[in-house]
Amino acid sequence: MGMVHTVGLVLHPRRDSKPAIDAIIDWARARQATVLGLPDEVGRIDCTAVAVDADELVGRANLVVSLGGDGTMLRSMRLLAGKPTPVLGVNLGRLGFLAEVSVEELPEALTAIDAHRFTVEPRMAVRTQLPDGTDVTAFNDIALVRTPGHGLAAIAISMQGYPFVRYSADALIVATSTGSTAYSFSAGGPIVSPTVEGILVVPAAAHSAFNRALVLSPNEDLDLELLPSSGPLVVEVDGEVLGELRPGDTLTVSAAPAAAKVVRLGYTTFYERARRKLQVNGSLEVELPL
Repeated sequence: MGMVHTVGLVLHPRRDSKPAIDAIIDWARARQATVLGLPDEVGRIDCTAVAVDADELVGRANLVVSLGGDGTMLRSMRLLAGKPTPVLGVNLGRLGFLAEVSVEELPEALTAIDAHRFTVEPRMAVRTQLPDGTDVTAFNDIALVRTPGHGLAAIAISMQGYPFVRYSADALIVATSTGSTAYSFSAGGPIVSPTVEGILVVPAAAHSAFNRALVLSPNEDLDLELLPSSGPLVVEVDGEVLGELRPGDTLTVSAAPAAAKVVRLGYTTFYERARRKLQVNGSLEVELPL
């Protein structure tokens, strides 16, 4: 018996999703499966997907298909955080790290998933609660970023309640292995295999003597305290500004292991995607004369 009875769609806000949606609906119709979508997304597309709210989509879908790029995949993963439903990423634009297939490969991919011919790649998230009580979850990173025209980010780091180091920087990034190829990478952090569960702490443009990144176990809670000398900071969650911090505010960041399940069909590997996306070539080899 096939696995997929209900497909949930999450769409990029601007890219043309119509060919991919048509392919999914044609595949589902042939198998008497249902296709669901969020009202504000499928409502702007001429299609027969059933519009439902986020809670119903998450509750009913056997598979969620993300149509877009890495940003759409991250949003899909946050929507499903803590649920067993797998997410298939379909690339509608530039090469990303999380998308698995192209539009042309969709029917074959859906058939393989329906027949249980796929693997699941668990992805860790990081979580915190903002000073206003808002709970946030990130699959790439939580970044504390200086406000232009104000002071630097001056942040004291404590692990498991024990003070460790103070950073002065343009930003402090708390990233997952998934986010190691995003903001963390641009700030000089390491590339980390997605199979590794750990918390990266990376300063961006550090102005302090200690400017090294930290790698923590997912079992260790991380406290970030804004020092009196810090300027006001914004909190970015997977690139979206969701709050503000003032000197004296503290965030406690913890890991949520295996919070999302990403479908892998074996078409490419993380390292192949990283080489192409980040143009990883290494040093030049010079042939010495004999």
